[in-house]
Amino acid sequence: MLVWGLWATGGLAASGGAKPPASHRKTLTCDVAYLPSRASWVRQVTVTYDLQRLRSVAVDGVGVHSFAVADTTILTSQDNERIQLDVDRLTWQSDFRGVATGQGRCALEE
Repeated sequence: MLVWGLWATGGLAASGGAKPPASHRKTLTCDVAYLPSRASWVRQVTVTYDLQRLRSVAVDGVGVHSFAVADTTILTSQDNERIQLDVDRLTWQSDFRGVATGQGRCALEE
């Protein structure tokens, strides 16, 4: 199953035969705990997708330059932080080049 297929909004066509929107946007809010500092940050991830593919990813309002999708996980990086976002389990894992790590749970905003 495609990662963004998890968030499909009512099938291919809306009632009355109207075409669905060209793209969809979903936002996740993630509470991430970083070690070894024991700091907690709220991170926001916005993804834009259509019925064919994931189109864009933004972390804290900043678009990432590249990303990859592996099963239900979005892999990307920002400011030397390698990020793994599992949209099925709604989890965040990240690594600052082996110096610090982050883990957290995410919630899908409605």
